Order: sequence, then structure tokens, then C-alpha cells
Amino acid sequence: MSAIVVIPARYDSTRFPGKPLALLKGIPLIQHVYINSKGSRLADDVIVATDNKMIFEKVLSFGGKAVITSSDHISGTDRIAEAVRTMDYDIIVNVQGDEPLIKPEMIDDVISLLEDSRASIGTLAIKIKDQREIFDPNVVKVVFDKEEFAFYFSRAPIPYHRDGWIMESKGQRAKGKELEQRYELHAPCSTLYAYSCYKHIGIYSYRKDVLLRLAGLPPSRLELIEKLEQLRALENNFKIKVKETYSETFGVDTPEDLERIEKWLNTSL
Repeated sequence: MSAIVVIPARYDSTRFPGKPLALLKGIPLIQHVYINSKGSRLADDVIVATDNKMIFEKVLSFGGKAVITSSDHISGTDRIAEAVRTMDYDIIVNVQGDEPLIKPEMIDDVISLLEDSRASIGTLAIKIKDQREIFDPNVVKVVFDKEEFAFYFSRAPIPYHRDGWIMESKGQRAKGKELEQRYELHAPCSTLYAYSCYKHIGIYSYRKDVLLRLAGLPPSRLELIEKLEQLRALENNFKIKVKETYSETFGVDTPEDLERIEKWLNTSL
């Protein structure tokens, strides 16, 4: 099966305008993602899909490939679908343009998942080791069956270990105002790992026809509730196969995230 990596990159990020061009160790963020993606053994090509001329020209300047797409797309999935509509590839891999630490083997893993003819989409998950991530709504969790097909993705803690977790309310706002609950998990670190909560890693492989069909569907009920695009696929009976990875990635949403990654890279060398 032929495969291409498509990196969606838009300029007008609400929290970090111009993010793909921001420098990490003196190199634009989008270049880090592109170079790491080119290391994939199973992908035949890599291309950036953007709505911005500066990003387009920057990619060309370092020898990469890029296409200009509409500025009206609501999601990266829609942008990718436009980019590949006339391309002749069996598998499309969505690698986010703000994941500078993505590893080539992670791309190979999601491509390999589609060797299972039952799978429409492939993705990755990693076992959570930091208890704070379990109840962090910005960390998406996933549960899957014994054949590694996803049951559900959620911002909530899933699965909820009723007998293993003791929850305590950490306070609420003043009387008469909206109730705010904050929780603390009381569990030894040694048992936390055994609970097998998995964090979703947002890299996807799609069969091309599946990607185009999904892009043509309206947002689904659960997708709108959780604000998670992958739920559109599950609600429309597309099977998502999940593979456990042992490689962490760190997405960049804000300038502070970029600083943290830079410090981490400096200390890990």
C-alpha cells in the first residue's frame, strides 16, 4: 500500500499566531516535523498543507513539498482531505504541524495498523504515568478492546477505577455561583501504572476513501460534546485500531510550550 504523510499547518492559531514558523533551536517548527516525518520507512512522500503563503514558501526554502489549501477549513482533517483528493495514495497519514518530536517509527506504526483489513483508521496511545494527566481534560484518553480497536475517546478519566481511586473535592466557588470541582487522585504510583489508563497520541493513518468520506460528514453528536474529531469516525461505524507506543510527544500550543521543549532538548543532549 502506498502512503503519504500530510502535515496540516495554518498560520492563524488563536493561542500562538504564526506557530509553524516559530523557531525551535533556530529551526522553524514546521521544519522539525517535516524532517522527522521524512525518516519514515513506509511513507512514500511528505507534504505540508497550508493556507498561508509564508509557510508555503518556508517549506519550499528548506527543500520540502507544500500545497496551498483553502483558508475556510475548520479542521486539519478537512485541510488534508482537500490536499490529497486528486493524489493517488492508498493511505494518508495526518501528522500535526505542532509535534516537533514526532518519531519516524510512530508513522510506520500507524501505517502498519492498516494491514488489518478491518481497520479504517490507525492511531497510537501511551500508558499514562503521571496521575495529573488522568483528570486533565486537555489530555485525551482512549479505551480499546482486546484486538486493539477503540471503544471510545474522552477528555474524562476512562476507564474509571471505582474501587481503586479515592476522590476528594478540592473546593468550590462562592455560594450562589457555578460549582467548581477539582479532584485529587489518591493512589500509590506503583498501582497507578497498573490501572492502564492510556493517553491518545494524535497521529492518524486513514484509508484514503475513509478520509474523504469523513471530511464530507457533518460533526457528530459526541464530537460536538467532547470536541474530539475522532468521535465522528466511531459514531459513523469506522473502526479505529490503536497501537501502544512507548514514545512520548510534546505538542506546541503556546509560546510557553515551545520554551519548555527547548529546555527539555537542551538538558537531554
